[in-house]
Amino acid sequence: MRLTRQAVTQHLRRLEDANLIATIRRGREKLHYLNPVPIHEIYERWIEKYERQHLDALRDLKKRSEGDHHG
Repeated sequence: MRLTRQAVTQHLRRLEDANLIATIRRGREKLHYLNPVPIHEIYERWIEKYERQHLDALRDLKKRSEGDHHG
């Protein structure tokens, strides 16, 4: 995927505005680091409560499908 420097800069700015990355200036460099806190909050709020249910369903599906092949 080819992106212009301007497109990358704009994307990084949006990620920074959304607090998904943290930046540190070191001289002329601007270092970007992933901010895991908001990602973890999304996981806790939206994903975690459904995860166990889906994992159990996938485990059951796997057991049933393997049983069909071994029978």
